[in-house]
Amino acid sequence: MGIRFVLLVNKQGQTRLAQYYEHLPIDQRTALEGEIVRKCLIRTDQQCSFVEHRNYKVIYRRYASLFFLVGVDNEENELAILEFIHLLVETLDRYFGNVCELDIMIHLEKVHFIVEEMVVNGCIVETNKSNILMPIQLMEKAA
Repeated sequence: MGIRFVLLVNKQGQTRLAQYYEHLPIDQRTALEGEIVRKCLIRTDQQCSFVEHRNYKVIYRRYASLFFLVGVDNEENELAILEFIHLLVETLDRYFGNVCELDIMIHLEKVHFIVEEMVVNGCIVETNKSNILMPIQLMEKAA
């Protein structure tokens, strides 16, 4: 398994989306998120976007007021995960039209759906934006 978790966090450190691909009790998740978010938010733009924490490598990128954080195994390719984060943002932009924090808060289930189309059991399974969005668009047409 490569990806352990995906977090979307605002500049104030509030988690807007948390998707885990390994079992962690809720209290451990809360502690882990708090530690990682604090560690990433205090870093400057001139610092590297890769951080090691506990037994994870955390790759993050800031887009506007949101931080996209992905925790992976130590063997995972950091640049590939940066590309994955960018693809996720582009896909969300395509779906919402310039995605913002409010879109994520109001349509959390759709954001989870999009992430789940891209990642299954911690493995990236789809990278084509049209293929990622097709199921959700078909569901909306049927409704």
